[in-house]
Amino acid sequence: MSPRNTHLGQDEVQIAHLRTHPKRIFGPVLLGLVLLIAAAAGAMLLPPTVSPEMGPWVVGGIWIVAAILIIVIVVPSVLRWLTTTYIVTTRRIMTRRGLLTRHGHDIPIRSISAVSTERSLSDRLFGCGTLMLATSAEQPVRLDDVPNVQSLEVQISELLAAPLQA
Repeated sequence: MSPRNTHLGQDEVQIAHLRTHPKRIFGPVLLGLVLLIAAAAGAMLLPPTVSPEMGPWVVGGIWIVAAILIIVIVVPSVLRWLTTTYIVTTRRIMTRRGLLTRHGHDIPIRSISAVSTERSLSDRLFGCGTLMLATSAEQPVRLDDVPNVQSLEVQISELLAAPLQA
């Protein structure tokens, strides 16, 4: 058994191992690029009224503010994206998220009564969507920004239609 499959039970086969679609981090990454460009422009276009002694301090301050904003805004979004995964096996659907504290949720395939998808215009453009799993729970389980959501819906539906494995 490979290290990646240590979460599987005996005779359990992994069908898909997915990360949420990268569209989830487009906004924060774009903002990070804008911050870098603004910091570079601010550092290069210092007004002539800034004294030569203060220039390096002002430039350093600009870069420190940009770095702090990137660390506060961009890095958490990217880490959240990197540490959120969906795993579909022949027996269950697992969600895993978190960097320091890992949160997991397993849904047995046999407890799913219906599978549906929801795709907004941007989802259709990016080839992803929301997978909704109806179970005995009051609210359906929503897996947001799943890449190739329609293909995954078909795979899960086929697992639901398959005869119970001994």
